[in-house]
Amino acid sequence: MKMITAIIKPFKLEEVREALAQVGVKGVTVSEVKGIGRQKGHTELYRGAEYDVSYVAKIKLETVVDDGLVDQAIDSIIKSANTGKVGDGKIFVANIEMAIRIRTGETDNQALA
Repeated sequence: MKMITAIIKPFKLEEVREALAQVGVKGVTVSEVKGIGRQKGHTELYRGAEYDVSYVAKIKLETVVDDGLVDQAIDSIIKSANTGKVGDGKIFVANIEMAIRIRTGETDNQALA
């Protein structure tokens, strides 16, 4: 099992979620996050004053999938989140040793279903 974590632009969330569902990803966890990277920040105007906003709003999407589904899930994220501009995001993949469904006690792949 692998945990896929993707940092994407907020307006791409629904497109990415739909693409993941099409390849068989059953569940995702979504968080609103802020970060700084190559995109840098931007300037905002508030009550006539200009402010530097260093951290850019992003969406952090996390899912755990069976090893056989990893490449399809990554490809679907890349295709659906890509705008071709700086700040499209990153994808991280990590090994998961065990998954347990709290309600039933099911483990590993049965816990993901």
